[in-house]
Amino acid sequence: MHDLGAGFGYLMKGQRWVAGHGRWFGFGLLPGLVTLVLYAGALVALFYGADDLTAWATPFADDWSSPWLGLFRGSLTVLLFALGLFLAVVTFTAVTLLVGQPFYESLSEAVDRAEGGEVPESGLPLWRELLISARDSLRILVRVTLYGVLLFALGFIPVIGQTVIPVLGFCVSGFFLTEELTAVALQRRGVELKERLTMLRGRRMLALGFGVPLTLAFLVPVVAVFLMPGAVAGATLMARELAAEPEDAPDGAASGGASGEGAPGTGAPLTLDK
Repeated sequence: MHDLGAGFGYLMKGQRWVAGHGRWFGFGLLPGLVTLVLYAGALVALFYGADDLTAWATPFADDWSSPWLGLFRGSLTVLLFALGLFLAVVTFTAVTLLVGQPFYESLSEAVDRAEGGEVPESGLPLWRELLISARDSLRILVRVTLYGVLLFALGFIPVIGQTVIPVLGFCVSGFFLTEELTAVALQRRGVELKERLTMLRGRRMLALGFGVPLTLAFLVPVVAVFLMPGAVAGATLMARELAAEPEDAPDGAASGGASGEGAPGTGAPLTLDK
């Protein structure tokens, strides 16, 4: 449980860091605002065009009598908009990170510089970094989608589907959200996606303590815009600990303190990436 609190602590430290560095907070807001405007425009277009899209997709229902035609197409329209809203929430962070790659790289480097020690640089051109980020985000999105489908199906189980499954869903989302955010700092350190997932599996409670509260907050995209700079800063602080563990922890023990969590790869495996 120590790591669970430590993960939440990193989230708060990140928010305090950007609050104390106002220029970087404003700088980090820009990608989120741009993405929010794009998503808002897409959702408005979907809202006004959903009726026509539903009618185009269901020509077989043109001859249905009232009220069945209206009920059928009205239900599909609501489902279509709900799906669009769900996809917007799920993909908002990944798209914001992709759009704001140069911004968040600079913010992450500033955090590293302020905390002292080495400030790693990937040495890759910007287009290459964007390509790697897009590839890794797509891989994470595929994983999240697969887990989402599985959890959706399990949601129909009485009692468990309405209690345990939603909690598991937030845990899965929080774990992968932490991966996406720590990737900004870890990718600069040359840590590939597979290694990042191994690190986070080894400190799974740390990842959940950081990512689950953030996932709950990110359900409101406007809130996500204002929390994103601090989330990147906090993830950078966490990444510094994760990247340092193999060197600093004797005999492979992680610096998890009283939690007893092992170093990456030594703890009980979390099978979120299977």
